[in-house]
Amino acid sequence: MNLARSKNRYISKFLCNMIVVLAVVSLLAACTDTVDNDKEEGSKHINFLYNFSTNSLDPHVDSSYVPLRAGITETLVKLDEENLTIAPWLAKDWSGEDGIHWTINLRKGITFHNGKEMDADAVKASLERALQESVAIQNALKIDTIEADGYTLHITTKQPFPEFVSELVNPNVSIIDVTADDIVNHPVGTGPFTLKSFEPGSKLELKRYDEYWDGPSNLDSVTFSFNEDANARTLALKSGQVDIVYRPEVESLESLETQDGMKVEATETFRVHQMTMNMERKSLQDVNVRRAVDALIDRQKIVDTVLLGYAEPAEGPFAPSLPFAPSYEKSEKTGKKIAVNYLEEAGYTFKDGKMQKDGEQLSFTLLTYSSRADLPLIAQVFQSDAKQIGINVELRQIDTPEEYMASNRDWDLATYSNLTAPRGDAGYYLNATYHPTGALNFSGAYEPELTEIIDKLNQTVSQEERAVLAEQAADYVHENVINSFVLHPSTIVAYNENKVTNWVTTRSEYYMITNKLDVK
Repeated sequence: MNLARSKNRYISKFLCNMIVVLAVVSLLAACTDTVDNDKEEGSKHINFLYNFSTNSLDPHVDSSYVPLRAGITETLVKLDEENLTIAPWLAKDWSGEDGIHWTINLRKGITFHNGKEMDADAVKASLERALQESVAIQNALKIDTIEADGYTLHITTKQPFPEFVSELVNPNVSIIDVTADDIVNHPVGTGPFTLKSFEPGSKLELKRYDEYWDGPSNLDSVTFSFNEDANARTLALKSGQVDIVYRPEVESLESLETQDGMKVEATETFRVHQMTMNMERKSLQDVNVRRAVDALIDRQKIVDTVLLGYAEPAEGPFAPSLPFAPSYEKSEKTGKKIAVNYLEEAGYTFKDGKMQKDGEQLSFTLLTYSSRADLPLIAQVFQSDAKQIGINVELRQIDTPEEYMASNRDWDLATYSNLTAPRGDAGYYLNATYHPTGALNFSGAYEPELTEIIDKLNQTVSQEERAVLAEQAADYVHENVINSFVLHPSTIVAYNENKVTNWVTTRSEYYMITNKLDVK
């Protein structure tokens, strides 16, 4: 009997591996066909494989940020990741001492991929479209009026907003030619690469824009393809059919590093994996239930077993290296016994193997998604630990978490990954995630005291005072367990260093295909 079970397991695993291999072969065949057809002999080409797919390239609404990551579009300013400051990009400088009236001077001599000049009128039209298409951008930018004068923009915000310029880093504020025929499938930007073709959910074919304002790329073309299966991405790199893989399978890193010419880079990011809590669900409206959920998360075990050490346990949303991250006292309030104590305070008892109240078992619907391969594994660890104290956790796989959580309230918990300081400042995450108008406020949190802190942060100029307010907000979230924070993952990229040169693994995860990227 044991031999039969072992044989069945072997056959099952073999079949699963064969399915993955066939999927990779299919993907690579498509990539190879494209390369063979599009490349001229001796041309410089890179195949880049990303972990998120997209069906839209509209930079003003799409959450994948692929147009900016693929080098098609650019923003007025960008993040200097080394100094955590805002640096010029399409804009050369700006001013706005009162925090309301802003003057932005554009670089001259920049053209869109169709040859049209990028002047203030074109930028004004792009910003106005972003505002029209996205309520989230309206809430983030707080723009009242925009006036264009030659190569200068005059922008007035609805209230004092000292961090206005930092919000222009957002990829959803990319500058495009809004007169283009098909923005969803063929946006026309200012970046180093122009879009040649787009197969939704599959890949982009890019070619060098020779008139790029910051100097044309040495590459002739790039294939930017998608595959949400981490194992498939790794196999694609090992086979030599792709040159760079974003987030390869963690279990494969050791074998990748032993392969000749393979380079693996792991970089600390501004990202946190969190357990988002739906505060509109009756059970989670009790803070002791939320504290029990938080206590059940075995962070160190998850870091060690799921991420194999390529992460650090998280106590709050901000990585400890950030200047506005609070210092937390070492907490002993974790573990199953602690979780049971909290649940008892909430009126639950353990009976007949079930954690129950009024005769009903405590149950959670937990959302997760596979494009970040570690999230379903984190969900499974939580499900297993919860079962041991009589909590039933139903796992539900979803495709696009932002769309699902915003449109549906039939869930309790969600494993979710969020960039918490992509602008180098705490304001983005706090506004988006905890302000009542925030685009990422999936928990449905409405906390007047927290909102007041965030509103004050939005109107504060001094970086020292902003850091204090950010810590206050993070402490409020921590004390009231509005969400739980699991770990800060490293961004892992693997590539063929015998071919690829000048690749940079960024902390913001925004800047990928640049004009500096090259082949040897």
